[in-house]
Amino acid sequence: MQSKLAAVLSPKRFFFPRGTHWQKRIALVFSFILFDYFSTLVFCHAPFEEANPYARAFMESFGISPGLTLFVMLANLPVYVTLSLDSNVIKLPKKAAAVVEPFVDVIFAWFVAGMHFSGGASWFWCSQDLVRQAFGAFLYLAIAFLFVKPHRPHYQ
Repeated sequence: MQSKLAAVLSPKRFFFPRGTHWQKRIALVFSFILFDYFSTLVFCHAPFEEANPYARAFMESFGISPGLTLFVMLANLPVYVTLSLDSNVIKLPKKAAAVVEPFVDVIFAWFVAGMHFSGGASWFWCSQDLVRQAFGAFLYLAIAFLFVKPHRPHYQ
């Protein structure tokens, strides 16, 4: 019992979950985050060009690269902690997981598409935010259902 508790509380296992389907979810979420991060680094030449007021404030205070890096790390830490906690702590029964995991994917799809895909694509795709966000959510869900397979959740 104590070794199982120690394994759950291990910082290495907490921050780098192994052997769970959540690794793929974390990789998927962070691929969208990195898309926004790198497109902003490439296309943003002055902090006033950034539409996100919080990211802009960090970029004005610390410089474009360090400010954006610090903002992305701080803004997405709760997402990473949520996914890590969920991968290590929460083990759902079969019926609940069949509903909860696709629901989580839809929520993350809309969040990631709105916060990161739309912002990252706005640098080179002139379209309405809602169109970019809907396309990003569709792309996220397509990748999630093809590679993460939430329709076949890992049950307890």
